[in-house]
Amino acid sequence: MLVMRTLADILRGVERGLFPAPDLGISVVPAPSEREAAVVAFTGHIVIAADVSPEWVAERVPAGDLAAPTNPPFLTALAELTGRRVSSIDAMMLGPSITDPAKRAAAIKGLTVLSDHEHPRVERALEYRTDVRVYGDIHGSLVITGHGLANRLECAIELPDDIRGQGHGRRLARAARALIPPDASIWAQITPGNAASLRAFLAAGYHPVGSEALLVK
Repeated sequence: MLVMRTLADILRGVERGLFPAPDLGISVVPAPSEREAAVVAFTGHIVIAADVSPEWVAERVPAGDLAAPTNPPFLTALAELTGRRVSSIDAMMLGPSITDPAKRAAAIKGLTVLSDHEHPRVERALEYRTDVRVYGDIHGSLVITGHGLANRLECAIELPDDIRGQGHGRRLARAARALIPPDASIWAQITPGNAASLRAFLAAGYHPVGSEALLVK
């Protein structure tokens, strides 16, 4: 069982197109912060970012079984050991920044910075992210960015029910790519069952890179 450096190292590598080797292995690294721990699954490799030993993991995961660490028995044991709860199990999507100035301007047209952070989606973002920024449009839609797991840049979008199915989700997801520095990438975490959101982010230029189970206090 390979012990790698930190989850931040791994995620920054993924942003550059460098993934853990698909060796059917499990890497155990420290929890990225007091706020969270995670089990992150890539093709052929699992990363357990929690304050546990590789021996503890090996006792509960059969060799070569990459399904076990993301299944309820293991996640329940990990949550109990670390004093956390499983917040979500999501697909991870990654989108590169839009670098062309004209395209950046077009992507964020109609969005304004909002100082009202009382929307439930914004309140949730404030629980799990730092440096949260909120943008809205005339429809009441939201784009939220901030630093989340292992300090990566993350985004979320929210649409009113009456404008769903009209391409606005794709527009907002693309806007998030223009709201970050030109040399950055932005992550989105999406519940796999939310097919409409998955389609919107795929159409907006994001690509799937793995899945994650987030554990929080």
